Amino acid sequence: MNILKNIQTVYFVGIGGIGMSALARFVNLKGVNVCGYDKTETLLTKELVCEGMNIVYKDAVSEIPKNVLKADETLVIYTPAIPKNSELLNHFISENFTVIKRAKFLGEITKDTLCLAVAGTHGKTTTSAILGHIMAHCNMPVTAFLGGIAENYNSNFISRGTEISIVEADEFDRSFLTLSPDIACITSMDADHLDVYESDAEIKKSFIEFSNLVKDRTKLLFKKGLPLKGQDVAISETAKFEGQNVRIENGGYVFDLKTPSITLENLTFFLPGHHNLHNAITALGMSILAGTPVNGLPEALATFKGVQRRFSFKIRRDNLVLIDDYAHHPTELNALFQAVKEMYPEDEKLIVFQPHLFSRTRDFGDGFAESLSQFDEVLLLDIYPAREEPIEGITSQWLLEKVALPGKLVSKSVLLSEIKKSQCRIKLLVGAGDIGAEVSVITKALENEN
Repeated sequence: MNILKNIQTVYFVGIGGIGMSALARFVNLKGVNVCGYDKTETLLTKELVCEGMNIVYKDAVSEIPKNVLKADETLVIYTPAIPKNSELLNHFISENFTVIKRAKFLGEITKDTLCLAVAGTHGKTTTSAILGHIMAHCNMPVTAFLGGIAENYNSNFISRGTEISIVEADEFDRSFLTLSPDIACITSMDADHLDVYESDAEIKKSFIEFSNLVKDRTKLLFKKGLPLKGQDVAISETAKFEGQNVRIENGGYVFDLKTPSITLENLTFFLPGHHNLHNAITALGMSILAGTPVNGLPEALATFKGVQRRFSFKIRRDNLVLIDDYAHHPTELNALFQAVKEMYPEDEKLIVFQPHLFSRTRDFGDGFAESLSQFDEVLLLDIYPAREEPIEGITSQWLLEKVALPGKLVSKSVLLSEIKKSQCRIKLLVGAGDIGAEVSVITKALENEN
């Protein structure tokens, strides 16, 4: 923890981000003064303020508190999502403050712990949350930094001790290469972030480079079929860590877990979808490798409630099921469809989808269209730009024209009325942009209808 030695204040530029806020909570718990900036006030930033942090929403030097003026006593952490022309960020750099990326700070504060790192283009947050819950439930001395809000804790931060850390190993801008993992997993290596990587081959190369950080290859778990060395994970096919005898009972999965050392029978897991079951098997495997007492695993897994915006049920009644999900890649949409079809095979399904990033929409346009075409009805919102400028010709209308069923491009102002018009019993609100902010409004409106 030398990075915080003699530091009085940590200033987070982009403190409201899901990864940044978990780090802010960690620093705050250490008794260090926490300040920060974010573009907009959210429920999460309000919670951070209630926890004692000082947050501003104007990117201006005049907003910096007086106790942040000493460069030698202040550490500045920023997220890559912050624009390069940020007045605050450039001020800290020009005034010779110590300024580091979020990923480097995460690597520094976890390098002297037993570090469990969860990597993959899909499944990081759910796997990390399951892993964090299992180990916390089994009284392991763990701190978990999550990329989503775990329902069991209503937080993206779990703190039960400092000997073990759980982190999401983010492949975006290769930041996972700053970690020192003792135990790791790779859930998937699909092409993504082609705005950062030149090709699919470059992404795979980066994941292989990450896997090489794990010195003991028996401590690396990966989805069966990936070109890696370690121990593979699978469902209903031969693997080192294998889910066997999978069946659905009382709205959840019941299965047996076979590992190289033990077999656990009749485990229960309540998150829908084979992708989530795969995440659970991976998390169980990592827990065992970290020395978690196996007698506590069945109850720990059965009590996991899920992660907000990962197949989150908002309404469940006879005439309507409303589901909120973060999926923003064709593979994730396919996994979502598999899960909802398995649970509701006879019902028609409406998907409301907000594409995330112009570059991702362009790069995977045909894949998105094929995934969306599996549903019965499609409503598309405009592309959420996040960190990007528009790309000529790449719009939601362009994507909609590729979809093989009638769909509609809608604005947020008419979204609720369009959802109400649909006769589909199963309705899904999907995407990684600000569609999440619409979910509570839509849920409240539909709850008040019979």
